[in-house]
This record gives sequence, C-alpha cells and structure tokens, in this order.
Amino acid sequence: MRSKNRTRILLVTAISVTALLTLGFLVGGQEKKDFKLTKNLDIYISLFRELNAFYVDEIDPEKLVHRSINSMLSTLDPYTVFYPEEDTGDLDFMTTGKYGGFGSLIRKSGDYIVVTNVYKGFPADKSGIRPGDLMISIDGISLKGVTTDKASDMLKGEPGTEAEIVIRRNGEDIPKKLKRERIAISAVPYYGMVDENTGYIRFTNFTQNCIAEVREALIDLKDKQGAEDLILDLRSNPGGLVNEAVEIVNLFVKPGQEVVSTRGRAKQYDAVFRTNKSPVAPDMPVVVLINRGSASASEIVAGALQDLDRGVIVGERSFGKGLVQVARPLSYKAQVKMTTAKYYIPSGRCIQAVDFSHRNEDGSVGMIPDSLTRIFRTRNGRPVKDGGGIIPDVTVPSDMLNRFATELYVQNMIFDFATGYYWSHPQPSTPDSLNITDSDLEQFREFLTDRKFTYKTDSENIYDELARVAREEGLYDENREALEKLKSGLSHTLERELTLFRSDVTELIESELAGRYFYDWGMVQYSVSRDTQIKEAVNIAGNPARYASLLKAPAGS
Repeated sequence: MRSKNRTRILLVTAISVTALLTLGFLVGGQEKKDFKLTKNLDIYISLFRELNAFYVDEIDPEKLVHRSINSMLSTLDPYTVFYPEEDTGDLDFMTTGKYGGFGSLIRKSGDYIVVTNVYKGFPADKSGIRPGDLMISIDGISLKGVTTDKASDMLKGEPGTEAEIVIRRNGEDIPKKLKRERIAISAVPYYGMVDENTGYIRFTNFTQNCIAEVREALIDLKDKQGAEDLILDLRSNPGGLVNEAVEIVNLFVKPGQEVVSTRGRAKQYDAVFRTNKSPVAPDMPVVVLINRGSASASEIVAGALQDLDRGVIVGERSFGKGLVQVARPLSYKAQVKMTTAKYYIPSGRCIQAVDFSHRNEDGSVGMIPDSLTRIFRTRNGRPVKDGGGIIPDVTVPSDMLNRFATELYVQNMIFDFATGYYWSHPQPSTPDSLNITDSDLEQFREFLTDRKFTYKTDSENIYDELARVAREEGLYDENREALEKLKSGLSHTLERELTLFRSDVTELIESELAGRYFYDWGMVQYSVSRDTQIKEAVNIAGNPARYASLLKAPAGS
C-alpha cells in the first residue's frame, strides 16, 4: 500500500510539473519544441501508470524512477549526476571535503571490511585503529558480507554521535568506542624542501577554502624555509571549485588577470574570473606537475599559468575535463549536479576533450589527431594546442611498475605484508630511514608462498594464446617439443621475480610502511626523492636559464 501511495504522489507531482511546463513553454512561443517535451512526459507518466496497475509483480516506484533518471542522464555526459536525498552527503563531501565520521578509508577484504587508511588526529586514529584492522561489527551489527558502500554509510553520521566498532587484529577481537566528528580532509597532505632552494607542495583537491592551506604552505616555504623556487604537484588532483582555482593562480599572478571564463547555453552561467588580490610569490619560478589524473580545476591552474607564461608545466597530458557543473535543487531534497558550461583559459583554449567518445581506460583524453586541434598563443607567443587537457611544456612519463610489482600491489600482497611488519617492528625515525633488508625480503617470499600468490606474465599469456591457436590449427602435436621448450623458457619463478625486481618491490613495501608509520605525509615524503617527474621538475626550477628558455616563444613562431 505504501508503495502505491508513493506512486500516486510521484504521478501527481509529475502531472503538475507537466502542466506548468506546458503553460510556461507555450507562453514562451516555442510550441513545437515544447509540444515534444510535454508529449513525451505524458507518455512516460502513462507508461508508469500502466506498469504500476498491471505489471505481474509489485514494483518499487522509487527504484524504477531513479533508474530511469540515471539512464536518461547517462546519454549526456559522465558528470551530470542525480543525487536522491540520501546521497546528497556525497555531493557535499565533493565540494567541501568534509563529512561526519571517524576519519578512515575502508575496502572489502574477504567476508569483512578492512581499514586501508587512517587520517591523523581524527577519531579512528585517536582510538588506535590502524590500517589492516578488520571491522567485524558496528553497534552490534555484523559486517560479514556487507558491501563497502553499506559499511561506509553505517560509519558516517552526525558529528557528536557515538558508535561501538569491533575490530579484529592479529586474530583478537577488540571493541572500540568512537565519537563521530566533522572530518575535513587536508588539501595539502605534505609540503617541504626538496633541496636547499626548491620548495614542494603536494596539492590533492580543490575543496572549499583549500586556498588557505596552499597559501600557508607557500608562505612557510618562501619566508621561513628559504625556498627560491617552487614545485606545485597537481598530479591526480581531480579538481573541484573554480573559485579556489582562481585563488591558487592569484598566489603567483598580479591582480586583474583573467584566469578562466565559462560559457554555456544559459547566459546566467557565463562568467569571467580574474585575480583580485596581491600575489604571495609574483616572481618565484614555478613548475607545475600534472598527469592523466589532473582534471578540471587542476587543469585551470596549470593551463592559466601556462597561458600567462607564469610557470613551466611538466609531466603528462592532463585529463581533459573542461565542463562546469552546478548543483541544482530538486523536489524532496534531491539534487542534480548538472553540466552548464565549458571552461576557457586565457589563450582562448577549451580544456574539454574535443573527441569525448575516445578516451583512455582511466577516462582521460586519448590521442587527438592534429586535424581536430587548433593552435593558440600564450602571452609570450608560445604555441599551445586545444583538443583536450593541458599538454606539458616538458613531457615526462610517469614511473611505471612492472607486471610483477603491479600484481603484488593489486592483489594486496604489499598491504597485507606491511600490516604484519608494522606490528612486529618499531617505528623508524623518519620515512627515509625505512630499510627493507634481505631478511625482510626472505620473509616476504615466505609470505607470498604461504598465500599461494600467483600471476601470469605477459609472455606466459601470449604463449597460452599461441598454444591455443596451434591446437586449433592442428600444429601443436608436431611442434610439441619446441612449444614445451618455449613454455619452460618463458615460465617465471617467485625467486627469479623477487631478484629481478627487487628494487621495485622494496620501494613498494617501504612506501606502504611510510604511510603506516607517518600517515599520508610520510608516504609523500618517501616518494619525493625517488620520483622521476619530481627530479625533472627540480632540474628545471633550479636552472634559471632553462626555466626562462621554456617560457620564451620559439624563433620564427
């Protein structure tokens, strides 16, 4: 009965909306277009009425409507998303970086939920919960078989409310009583000096008031630690609020400079954003790091600094998301995050990928033919192209893991080994003093053997395909000896892989442990001196002649 009542409410609301839309559109003089809209709304409502009355099984009207909404929006772009009332907290977190909870990250591990990260100073950390702990129950409700999303919902709540969580550590169940707090994830997990002259800021999201953290880090590096140049690391920063992006650019650029403009179908979303404050570091050399995960507001910052010839961009082509989203309220406290305009940076380039349908597996912009791109000019006259994303001034590929190390990471072997190591070894003095020894690697080998770790190399996968085709073509038996010899030569052993890829495996374990002992800042600090892209950025920032030459227009351009 409740389901049918909710259906009637939905139908009455939809019919009322249809009537209002019809009246408004007719008055507007767009009868033909409006007739198509009202006609199809009427068809939708009548279809829903028929399903509710005559479908063989009871239907859930809310579930059905939400699915139809999501299917409709999926035909537009990936960033226009519907949020029912119960999910609007996710939208708030995206814009503010804040939520009510305990300050931890989780994922599924077997039947239960495992803690993968703990943010320093928040309830989970203060109660002694650590990465690797299994969550067994929340307020007496077992988490066995519960999905990660459901467990996350159970952990979140109003600040000040309490919960009792039972964790399992080294086979022992331990009850923990925690009080939820307003969790605000830092936008700057780490900053520091990478050498005697170069400062470094790791900047991870453009949430509300993130400018305060970046400004504080910049002032500390420049005025207290003696930084003469700066690396701003925007790699894998998914973006966020455009106003914060403008503020970040304003740290390095004088007032009155255009940073970005937005243009859309509805003129109310057309705007020009300019710097309006005195900069903190107007003359400091700046190198910006980007990669395929740098999107939206990250691309505005990198692109504006490039177009204004205010910084050198290093790394890989950015994601290619130049679409503006605005959260608009709907009935019953639902919301829609809707694409309303596109971003244009000072040279006139649009960040959005021109070929939206052909992207890399991670969603970033793929290869764009020159025929689909146009050339623009920076303030100094340097040629820059559109087509999607920001192309670095100096391209440096990301450090890639080999297949063996990747499988160790993906199958959580590094994570699980680090859990045991953490509880059996004292804390080192600094992240850089971590030292995985030959004895530790032997223990890791034994750990992998006990866990029956296995994977196939690319060579082994190619061999399997060759053998399959040979059998299909009747060639396997007459070439059995050669094929078996080839198989033997391509087969890997655990001992061989650990010896061959010792350096990569060691760094993965030490990096994970840096995060365990020293939180997020420790993991970043550990990686700084070992990162190929950061090394190149340091070389550019510390070489005034090279830095200046990269910002000059090429001869004859």
